[in-house]
Amino acid sequence: MDKNIQKRNELLAQTVINGLESRNMDGYYAKNKEEALKIALELIPEESVVTMGGGMSVEEIGLKEALQNGNFTFLDRSKAEDPRKMMLEGYDADYFLSSANAITNDGILVNIDGNANRVSMIAQGPKHVLFIVGMNKICDDIDGAMKRARNVAAPINAQRFDIKTPCKKTGTCLNCKSPDTICCQFLVTRFSRHPHRIKVILVNDDLGF
Repeated sequence: MDKNIQKRNELLAQTVINGLESRNMDGYYAKNKEEALKIALELIPEESVVTMGGGMSVEEIGLKEALQNGNFTFLDRSKAEDPRKMMLEGYDADYFLSSANAITNDGILVNIDGNANRVSMIAQGPKHVLFIVGMNKICDDIDGAMKRARNVAAPINAQRFDIKTPCKKTGTCLNCKSPDTICCQFLVTRFSRHPHRIKVILVNDDLGF
């Protein structure tokens, strides 16, 4: 990566971290995926119960694999005999892992969900929420963050699923009411009532969607 881009990202990340801290949330900056994985594993104590939504960024830095192979209880719904039961168990987990669809430069997180398990766990339940967020997801303000979530993240995520939504065909949000819509719930996290519950690792890389 160009050194000027890297320097700019370091400065921008500190601006976001200051914004997060003003909102009772913790922020960290990782210069690459490897450092992001190291920070995450330092934050999550061994023997913790950990679950996650469908965050691609968590997998991209190798965190999901590290937890599966480490001294942790990892609740993996994709391998559960009863996914709903395991999902409900996840609300009492020590850590919930996620990415964000967008984050403003003053620390507001924006997420869109279909089944709402992800946004509901971010809002309440697990003792800690750990976000892995690439620098590509930082936006100037809440309007920009919402536009990114709806017109970038959602149409790309739609390609992953066997669904029939306008955004899957056109690549842009048409504010649909399709039975298959993945934009059922919008969560804007502007403050944490519980100090240090939400932690965000900003990674100097393009991660996820």
